[in-house]
Amino acid sequence: MPEIPDLEVFSRHLGKMLAGKKLQHVKVSAAAKLNVSRTKLAGAITGHTLQKIYRTGKELRFIFSNKEVLGFHLMLHGRFDWEEELTGKLKPLLVLDFGKDRKLALSDFHKQARVMLNPEESDVPDVLSPKVNVAFWKKQLNSHTAVKKIITDQSVARGLGNAYSDEILWHAKISPFSFGDKIPAAAAGKLSRAIKSTLKKATSHILKNDPNPIGVVLRDFLLIHNSRKKLSPGGAPILSKSSGGSKTYYTDEQVLYT
Repeated sequence: MPEIPDLEVFSRHLGKMLAGKKLQHVKVSAAAKLNVSRTKLAGAITGHTLQKIYRTGKELRFIFSNKEVLGFHLMLHGRFDWEEELTGKLKPLLVLDFGKDRKLALSDFHKQARVMLNPEESDVPDVLSPKVNVAFWKKQLNSHTAVKKIITDQSVARGLGNAYSDEILWHAKISPFSFGDKIPAAAAGKLSRAIKSTLKKATSHILKNDPNPIGVVLRDFLLIHNSRKKLSPGGAPILSKSSGGSKTYYTDEQVLYT
């Protein structure tokens, strides 16, 4: 699943390529997951200029000149490509035609990616919002719940996913299995800082190294949540534990607060 650094890169590159262009045509597959009819979606945005693209939580927003908003949640396997570059049996769920070889295609072989016209805005803050600071996390950690579950809970703060939460907790030297209400204030402060610094550094790395900056999820540089790595940068064995269909990576360098 694309996470914050991936989505930040997608939004920046797509914004550079498409902002200021008029949407000429919309093609929507019957298999696409929409919150409105295909006719209503196409009619709302066709003929209008795309003004900007940005990320919020785990979603992308396309803002048009008539104030209509197109939202995307890529789920596990959704991705963007230029239509002419699609290969094999992968069929687009939606194509936004901006003319001059700028036909943006959304595809998902599981057909779970969601497309939303004027999606409802959430009251839950984005994890990179200035409101999500040390004081915020000290309050949210006051729960006898595993810290990884707290920081990836989208009703607490939107955006963090499985992979980057492992990276963040390793940088903060907190075990993902620590109980939130047992984490001392100093460690909570370190966690707050690690969230922002880890995501910012990952975004910068992807911007410099991703060969396909609109669709491919780049993870080979991760230090801990990486099945190819056996040792952490500090030389500790990387351990893993599966639960609920996802896998947590960690090391004994991280303190377990219980």
